[in-house]
Amino acid sequence: MRAIRWLVLVLLLPMLAGCGYNHIQTQDEAVKAQWSEVLNQYQRRADLVPNLVNTVKGYAAQEERVLTEVTNARARVGSMQISAADAADPAKLAAFQQAQGELSGALSRLLVVSENYPDLKSNQNFLDLQAQLEGTENRITVARNRYIQSVQDYNVLVRQFPVNMTAKMFGYAVKPNFTVDNEAAISKPPTVEFAPVAPPAAPTPPAPPAPPKPQN
Repeated sequence: MRAIRWLVLVLLLPMLAGCGYNHIQTQDEAVKAQWSEVLNQYQRRADLVPNLVNTVKGYAAQEERVLTEVTNARARVGSMQISAADAADPAKLAAFQQAQGELSGALSRLLVVSENYPDLKSNQNFLDLQAQLEGTENRITVARNRYIQSVQDYNVLVRQFPVNMTAKMFGYAVKPNFTVDNEAAISKPPTVEFAPVAPPAAPTPPAPPAPPKPQN
């Protein structure tokens, strides 16, 4: 029986290769590798947040709402542990996108607020963190784009005949991807409106001296 099984396996291997099984494996591993890079870059950004918040707080502690938004958004991102297998679930991927998008928006608002504090803008630690954050955002964009392309290549492959037959046989389904709406939301700068500062009230001019009373 064992010899028959090995014989069947040997006969099936060329058929599987011809039907795209090996190609599916290659593309699936490529998607997983690109997802790992996406997570690495998002984690790099999350690691910058505590130091950035503390630096801004030292100069703009009164911006409590914005600082709290960033801290809470970072906490939500940190609580989401999503693997490549989880990313194949549309609901989990959507939740991951939303959490990362909220952190992106909160960080953007924090940087806008910092424009109101010249001392903060000239602080070397803040400048270094800002440069690291900008570089990380660029890396995130590159990693996301590569992941998107990798998923697109995989999805095209598992839809093609006769590879689609092999994919169905072994349970390889189309994977969800980052949505266009999400991409647009992340690339759109936030709209932040600040209430105009009321000018100080002009001092009340002293009342003119009373005219002298006429002498009788």
